[in-house]
Amino acid sequence: MMSPPLQMQTLPFEYVVSVRTLCDLTAKKGDLDQRFTPAPTALEGMAGHVAVTSSRASGYQTEIALSGEFENIFVRGRADGYDPDLNQLEEIKTYKGSIERIPDNHRVLHWAQVKVYGWLFCQERELEEINLAVVYYNVSSRDETVFSETFTAAELEAFSIDLCKKLRTWAAQEVAHREARDQALKSIDFPYPEFRTGQRQLAEAVYKTVSRGKALMVQATTGIGKTLGTMFPIMKAMPGQKLDKIFFLTAKTSGRRLGLDAVKAIRERNPDLSIRVVELVARDKACEHPDKACHGESCPLARGFYDKLPAARLEALQLEEMDKPALRQVALRHGVCPYYLGQDLSNWTDVVVGDYNYYFDLYALLFAGTAINEWRVSLLVDEAHNMVDRARDMYTAELDRLRLADLLDHAPKSLRGVLDRLADAWDLAAMKQDVEYQVYPEIDESLQIALQKAVTRITDYLADHPTQNEPTLLNFYFDALMFSALAESFGEHSLFDITKKSGMAHLLAEHTVLCIRNVVPAYFLRNRFATAQSSTLFSATLSPSHYYHDMLGIPDKTPFLEVESPFKPEQLEVRITRHISTRYRRRDKAIIPIVELVATQYQARPGNYMFFASSFDYLDQVREVLEARYPDIPIRMQQRYMNETDRHAFVEGFTASSKGIAFAALGGAFGEAIDLPGERLIGAFIATLGMPQVNPINEQMRQRMELLFGDGFDYAYFYPGMQKVVQAAGRVIRTVTDDGLVVLLDQRYTEPGVRKLLPRWWQPTSH
Repeated sequence: MMSPPLQMQTLPFEYVVSVRTLCDLTAKKGDLDQRFTPAPTALEGMAGHVAVTSSRASGYQTEIALSGEFENIFVRGRADGYDPDLNQLEEIKTYKGSIERIPDNHRVLHWAQVKVYGWLFCQERELEEINLAVVYYNVSSRDETVFSETFTAAELEAFSIDLCKKLRTWAAQEVAHREARDQALKSIDFPYPEFRTGQRQLAEAVYKTVSRGKALMVQATTGIGKTLGTMFPIMKAMPGQKLDKIFFLTAKTSGRRLGLDAVKAIRERNPDLSIRVVELVARDKACEHPDKACHGESCPLARGFYDKLPAARLEALQLEEMDKPALRQVALRHGVCPYYLGQDLSNWTDVVVGDYNYYFDLYALLFAGTAINEWRVSLLVDEAHNMVDRARDMYTAELDRLRLADLLDHAPKSLRGVLDRLADAWDLAAMKQDVEYQVYPEIDESLQIALQKAVTRITDYLADHPTQNEPTLLNFYFDALMFSALAESFGEHSLFDITKKSGMAHLLAEHTVLCIRNVVPAYFLRNRFATAQSSTLFSATLSPSHYYHDMLGIPDKTPFLEVESPFKPEQLEVRITRHISTRYRRRDKAIIPIVELVATQYQARPGNYMFFASSFDYLDQVREVLEARYPDIPIRMQQRYMNETDRHAFVEGFTASSKGIAFAALGGAFGEAIDLPGERLIGAFIATLGMPQVNPINEQMRQRMELLFGDGFDYAYFYPGMQKVVQAAGRVIRTVTDDGLVVLLDQRYTEPGVRKLLPRWWQPTSH
């Protein structure tokens, strides 16, 4: 149960808070406003601060560390600057567009911050009064606007103490929660009477990893209870390592549920444990009013958001589990946005469950919070084999010439000149290309300069016209921003390529697509892992470990643990077909032998089977022959495009009493992360080694990885393919009482290098 808020005059021990957090919690008022208004980048903001401070007199002081105390609330921060000649303390804020468009509630917050800094400064320097200034600096026009006012030290002390008093109940609750949490975690019990096979080995390894502040890669068969076997030891290690948070990061919705259920199981076994867990979901899944703009003038849940947030936050933190449905109920009771309530709660919870992107992408919420607040966090990366493709997507950007042409048809006159120049530079860069797809060693400098100028000009336009943002303009702008950001860090970890599209001659002389295509995410992820106190990556398929180490930027000398399987070899019959080849040039000839093998097995033991192949075309070909030859065998087919409801219905079609063959794409939605125990699935047929298609893009990626690692074919084709195979096969055996069959439909599975990547507990036989 969550401890109730404590009422007291003085906290029993220290509560340390930054000036920014103090003001956010006690002085932030008004509407939530997510209308897009371009803000300075981090580099622009830093440059703006330097521009302001360097224009001051020689005695001007910068980055002044300040701290103070009120009844065991310790406030600390750094004031931007102090001019001793004017006795003026300054808070510098950078912006773009018109200064009149800075919202009033932002201005109030800025003044609250500088007043608290003024209180701390007067205390330290023993001043009777001081001039305070909020300096607004436009990074585009380089104009500086100063708002200043004189305050006595007594006035600033009264203002700041009032904020501390407002914070006192909250601070008391936070210190009490942390103390109760850590005390309970020291002696928590495992939720079940005994560990499953391999689960204790896993838990002990994770506990040692966290205790040493290191990283760990774990390969463990599905069914061992990996989520609970990793969550429990990290929670137990939290007090000793003074961890602030655990981030449970996953690629799929089903993975989030597993993380939440693990915490729930631990809490149910340890009812005195006070642990806060929040689920972060995508904005489009949490939005209550998708037809409305995200600001107070349009959406009722944005109106007065910060006025209603403290009460909503307090109620939510009393919940045992802040998952999507629970947060929605609290949010609607208080009239606030569920999505942004969840984001706020990530600051105050012990376990955050969410998608990979919340920590690993370019603008990640949880990574930013960790860096700014200096949180000590431990990462749990669920089904980590997915991280390679997901991280590549995070750090890949495309620009489509057709979108630019569409924008030119609708762009405001003030933007047409810079967009025309971008179009000219773009077409000139692509003009020399006489093939459909080509990789270039660097990004054309003229193109890059033209793009940067276009981004700057659009940014200024959007800042001056915040309510006139057409989707065509915004979509191109966001693509261009991402492309420009990745262009600044372009290197051997990525490719720059141009693709010429056909069929658009009536619209463009040449329809081209520019792409910065990430090959090795390690360059971007390395710092994310280094920032965490510890990291545990786990999956049923993390072999070979050096591949994932190289791809993901995991710290050097990270150990690899392969956990003992809870399954016995006799539970799963694994057959390799020596007489069938599904290589590209021979796969058509394999269709009839495959159909006969599938039909023979089904007739011998009717039940639920899945047939996996790498392409929908091949699935269709096999299905058509099977239907024609064996019309009595029930067949279901994964469609190329299925929404969440369709996918759920497909999985629910596997029942204890149903029978038939379900055709699904290897590596697709049904090749992993679905649970079909018992009679719901008794066998799987897997055609091919699952390797990606040989095409110009994959060949360029192979060449780049050959250059970097010396194993280009394995890194680009073989390892990703085998990961899909083992994941698909893992759908068959889910519990220690299951039994089933996996048929590997390709003679290449007999080769030693291929068999080396199959699970060690398998005992395949050739037929």
